[in-house]
Amino acid sequence: MTATAILVMTARQLSMFGDDGDTPRRGRSATRTVEPAACDGATRSLAARLPASIRLGTSSWSFPGWTGLVYAACDGRPESEQRLARLGLAAYAAHPLLRTVSLDRTFYTPLPAAEFAHYAAQVSDDFRFVVKAPAAFTDPVVRRPGSGLADHDNASFLDAMAARRLFVEPACAGLGGKAGPLVFQFPPLGRRLTADVRRTAGRIADFLAALPPAGGAGPTYAVEVRDPELACAEFAAAIHAAGGVPCLAVHARMPPVAEQASAWAAAQEGSGRPLVVRWNLHAGRRYEQARANYFPFDRLVEEDMPSRVALATLARRVAAAGGEVFVTINNKAEGSAPLSVLMLAREIAARGP
Repeated sequence: MTATAILVMTARQLSMFGDDGDTPRRGRSATRTVEPAACDGATRSLAARLPASIRLGTSSWSFPGWTGLVYAACDGRPESEQRLARLGLAAYAAHPLLRTVSLDRTFYTPLPAAEFAHYAAQVSDDFRFVVKAPAAFTDPVVRRPGSGLADHDNASFLDAMAARRLFVEPACAGLGGKAGPLVFQFPPLGRRLTADVRRTAGRIADFLAALPPAGGAGPTYAVEVRDPELACAEFAAAIHAAGGVPCLAVHARMPPVAEQASAWAAAQEGSGRPLVVRWNLHAGRRYEQARANYFPFDRLVEEDMPSRVALATLARRVAAAGGEVFVTINNKAEGSAPLSVLMLAREIAARGP
């Protein structure tokens, strides 16, 4: 069975929104609205000072540790993770600094257009979703459940027709004008593929070119990699030629922000395409280590000033040139994604009128 077939089977087995289900706590209504946290005037003023073309947000939104930052407490207690996953998006989108979010559950299984439309209905017309493509199209191997180790080659790797039918078309149909960049995140590809950067870049470019046309009324395709060998001008040029953009990945495996931006600058400059950034992981950390050290994600534990300053400078430069900017931040970047957004917003605001 191919990875695509497994994804389709999994999606059919899930009831609509059922994987986000929750047994409500005693005394709480299952349909009661999740309320946003109170927002002070300084935060609203900061949001108003940012260029409208710069959208900041987080990776997902279902974190009880964000109570007081994004969500109001209920009866003096945080909402559950399950309730936030089901009902928290509208409260998240009410925060003036949070104008985008990375929809990450699509990395594990495709969603039908109706589920994308359900998300879109909960946010304003100005909100945008950054959506991760299923790993079935970006991972060259099928991995063993639980271990993550390679089991066998993935027949769906770079299958553009399947990606179009199972991901791109449902996402665009369901989200409509609220669709932001569609991100194809490639895991470490291994020496077999990274040894020949031109050939690998060409294969990924051919994959993008076979999807529905990008740009204009079409989607933005962003390509995120985990191999530093691919953070080069040759790779960026191939992605741009196919209508996509490289996604700048702030990650322990990848070069620093300024180095990636420099490698891709020639292809990006003057293209009119957006800058897409995913601030994933603090330098020198593994996800498991960061999760353990940073939980419950209610404070900044390890601030990454070099990345913050570099991203602020880059975002301001792209916005000044008329380009759109999407930056989504993971809790594992500094400890608390909403606070990272706040601090990045302050850094951006300090660099312009």
